[in-house]
Amino acid sequence: MYRFLLTPRWWGINVFVALAIPFCIFMGSWQLGRFEDRVQDHESAKEQAKEQSAEANGDAKARPLRSLLPVDKETSGEQATATGRYGRQLLVPDRELDEKHGFYVLTLLRTDDGKSLPVVRGWLPGDANAAKAPAAPEGEVTVKGALQASESPGSNGVSAAGGLPKDQLGAISSASLVNLVRDDVYDAWITLDKADAGMKAVPATAPNNTGLDLKAFQNLGYTGEWFVFAGFVLFMWFRLFRREAEFARDARLGLLPDPEPTETEAEAQTKTKTKAETESTA
Repeated sequence: MYRFLLTPRWWGINVFVALAIPFCIFMGSWQLGRFEDRVQDHESAKEQAKEQSAEANGDAKARPLRSLLPVDKETSGEQATATGRYGRQLLVPDRELDEKHGFYVLTLLRTDDGKSLPVVRGWLPGDANAAKAPAAPEGEVTVKGALQASESPGSNGVSAAGGLPKDQLGAISSASLVNLVRDDVYDAWITLDKADAGMKAVPATAPNNTGLDLKAFQNLGYTGEWFVFAGFVLFMWFRLFRREAEFARDARLGLLPDPEPTETEAEAQTKTKTKAETESTA
């Protein structure tokens, strides 16, 4: 009854199913692992942020900036220190703090090695206005704060809007600053633990790709999709198998309708000859 399984057509179907189902299960498991990794990174980032906050409040010893570069998941949020002189000041609009709209006051610190370090000296409420931003201290200063990686437009609340007024910056990154300043800029920035002149200190943010963002839930959605694909392949195989089995059973029991009689070659020749004679007589 099931001899149809040995036909070339069913050999092809069975091989496809045998390969498709494990592949779907593997991909679903891989996407689930990606989601679990993001959850673990999120929990680790939260614990790291708590520890770093406690260190900052306890006036923990900061490490030199150079020893923490380049910024990665391990060094992001670490207490860093740098010495230099403040230079050009910029504003970073559309930044929220404590659910209030405001802007960052960012000043470039020119260090002894000739490179500039973006330093967020604090946050002020309202629209970005250079008149509201207090001037940076003069002379040589030593700053201390949480080390942060360069921002990407559209991530972690960073505005992706362009066409900002002069001396305003959308994302804090070396790529955004390259056309605004002459000095080389560190591919990092720090936010001061204690804000200057009546401003609020900007808390450090978790590193990119460590939070439960849209990408994390996309991984979870892809997990479900791959397992659904595996179930769909199995369902379609079973449906085809049942239909083929029913067809084979009906054929064995003689329940299939007789095929319509076909015209033989002799009958076709006779019809053609008769038609030709009729046309010639006419």
